[in-house]
Amino acid sequence: MSNPPAEGAALHSLSPAVQDLTRLNTLGLVSRADAFVTLADPAQLPAVSRLARDGSSLLVLGGGSNLVLPERVAGLVARVAFKGVRLLEARPDAWLVEAAGGETWHGFVETCVGQGWDGLENLALIPGTVGAAPVQNIGAYGVELQERFHSLTAWDVREGRYVEMSAADCRFSYRDSVFKHGEPGRWIIVSVRFALPRPWRPVLGYPDLQRHARLAAGAPAARQVFDAVCEIRRAKLPDPAVTGNAGSFFKNPIVSADTRDALAGRFPGLVSYAQADGSCKLAAGWLIDQCGWKGRTLGAAGVHDRQALVLVNRGGAGAADIMALARAIQDAVFERYGVRLEPEPVVV
Repeated sequence: MSNPPAEGAALHSLSPAVQDLTRLNTLGLVSRADAFVTLADPAQLPAVSRLARDGSSLLVLGGGSNLVLPERVAGLVARVAFKGVRLLEARPDAWLVEAAGGETWHGFVETCVGQGWDGLENLALIPGTVGAAPVQNIGAYGVELQERFHSLTAWDVREGRYVEMSAADCRFSYRDSVFKHGEPGRWIIVSVRFALPRPWRPVLGYPDLQRHARLAAGAPAARQVFDAVCEIRRAKLPDPAVTGNAGSFFKNPIVSADTRDALAGRFPGLVSYAQADGSCKLAAGWLIDQCGWKGRTLGAAGVHDRQALVLVNRGGAGAADIMALARAIQDAVFERYGVRLEPEPVVV
């Protein structure tokens, strides 16, 4: 997965074609690429660099779960479909596991739990691919990717070569990384390595997990945590295959403790979480719900009736519909709380 192209691999060519992207993004937004390729073999990567140097901008597409796509994407779209999962090393302190960038994230997590490589179970059922996961620094139910991340191999499209990147190189922060800034389309993530802790201990600090019947008896196995997370997510979040959505659309805003205290004085039910650095994370879903947006519709876009953080495609929505709704929500929250919500998805 992370080996350089074999001798003569530069001869692997790509023939971009027009492609309907409507079914390749989980929001189900009507979109079309003028030039689209699927990367099934790392040996095709030099050809991507040649195409990009021809003047095309590059959009790297994984599972399409964290994107707001326009009606037309004029540059080159490259969908990553590299496959493979392997155990690299069983160290005394960790399982070192590698997965190719095109593996589905949930499938990879399920494989790890099935093999006894525990530590990712709290991140079960998150849509998207392994290669896209570091871009967003995904997280859920008390665990963030950066806590399990070891390193990754990426193709530097501009330089036409492989690069190895550590956590420091990736510059992880809350739902953020170097891949979302500066030079979009420069890197194609080929494979990602994870250090999964030994001995394993369940992470059960999140309230939904503490209340779950599967976990109430104490000392659960990783499979029980995995199953509980899947049940919770299915109960709270719509299935993208049924209702177009990109998961949580807004980040939970981080504010100072003084700001949190001032808001709590005005709004006694304010939901917040203290952070290690002394700041506080506010629950964006609570803010949106309190502004009356849960279940509401604006044009072809709407807010999910069970989770105010999730914007949904009511049918035939485009990027303009989703972003108009997002701006209306941002304005309402800012007017009431003085806090500006930031979208999680990449808006192309």
